[in-house]
Amino acid sequence: MARAVKADYLVVGAGASGMAFTDALTDHADVRVAVVDRRFGVGGHWLDDYPFVRLHQASAFYGVASTLLGGGRVQDHGPETGLQERATEPEICAYFARVADRLLETGKVDLFPNCEYLGERQFVSCVSGERFEVGPGCRVVDARYLAPDIPATTPAPFEVADGARVLPVNDLARLTDAPSQYVIVGSGKTATDACVWLLARGVDSGAIVWVRPRDPWMFNRAVVQPDPAVFIGMVADVMAAAETATSPEDLFLRLEDAGIMLRIDPSVTPTMAKTPTLATWELDKLRTIEHVVRLGHVRRVEPGRVVLDRGEVTTARDALVVHCAASGLKYSPLVPIWAPAAITLQPIRTGFPCFGAALAGYVEATREDDAEKNRLCPPTPYSNTLTEWAWMNVLGARAAASFNSAPDVKAWANGVTLNPARIPPRYDRPAALDDALGRLHAHAAGGIAKLEQLGGMPAAA
Repeated sequence: MARAVKADYLVVGAGASGMAFTDALTDHADVRVAVVDRRFGVGGHWLDDYPFVRLHQASAFYGVASTLLGGGRVQDHGPETGLQERATEPEICAYFARVADRLLETGKVDLFPNCEYLGERQFVSCVSGERFEVGPGCRVVDARYLAPDIPATTPAPFEVADGARVLPVNDLARLTDAPSQYVIVGSGKTATDACVWLLARGVDSGAIVWVRPRDPWMFNRAVVQPDPAVFIGMVADVMAAAETATSPEDLFLRLEDAGIMLRIDPSVTPTMAKTPTLATWELDKLRTIEHVVRLGHVRRVEPGRVVLDRGEVTTARDALVVHCAASGLKYSPLVPIWAPAAITLQPIRTGFPCFGAALAGYVEATREDDAEKNRLCPPTPYSNTLTEWAWMNVLGARAAASFNSAPDVKAWANGVTLNPARIPPRYDRPAALDDALGRLHAHAAGGIAKLEQLGGMPAAA
């Protein structure tokens, strides 16, 4: 017999999205929520991530709406002086633990860690084997639809021969014997983190081989900051660049000229546009790595040899191959967030999943009609290619126009730090913000129209 759990909502997944939704929902509605996760606590993939990881964005953009992650401090020393702080992995895990404690204290939330969701509103403890079920009136919230894969919990996507040394990036920090060569496999943020970490630990750049199947475009972190003048100014510059761009490639080159986008190798035009943020000091370090392999994806690793799609490369016999190639972003089809079977959490404002989940929680708490909720909060995808980046930004702009059309939603969104474009209430607007808003107004219509064209999508009705 399954034990009955009283709940109005069953949130499946206690990662950042699940926690952000639960926090906003319970802050604005008198409901009971059961949160289920297969991990031992809250925080999702952060509980398994590599120990030297940091948020790639400012801490203020991450977490839940009710509780600021970090102190909202501007760094006053180090290579990112003048930029807002970015939380480390231990800080993020401790933050989510505190959020969970607060939610439990409200009496509205029950947490079920180490439990696997079985479907049909049932779940089972992976520790005791006890089964649980919630009633048919309970609404299921899928917070795992776009859950990332990480190297620590995802096998390397290539064959490993006997004698070859292959480790996930997590194990770099636990090395006890240094190899003569490191082979970093991956093109995204995890790979850049691994390279920067090795260089900071004194590894010579000549001892690093970087296998990049595709070169990435990355946002300049300096223009993605929790300052309305900075962030809205960046959006205005994107629209101005888009307005005159002749192709997706031309758009990104214009964004590079505007100081918005960065690429590691100026001689190579990137084809990947997942666009995490990168600081210029990190870029300088990454550019010291000259042995870059662009022969596609790794197929097999052997002692002294790496076989790829379009060839092979000779490595040191003791080379350590570092697996950074898990799919951190998922590209599942967009579905309505509100559907009869489940509420499926997805980003709403482009690139800010915690804000989207919190926004969905607020709208769920304050609206009755699912059609109206879906009108206010259409989902936005993640991008992979340059064309998809243009498409993503169009959908994100349309979504922002939708949720900002409701005065109470707009007021709520302007009151939470998770929203990168917020203009806080009673904000003393500097001249720089007025200038940014003026430029955005001048270029938004033309920029969106061109982004629609570059993204190969029909114009909005």
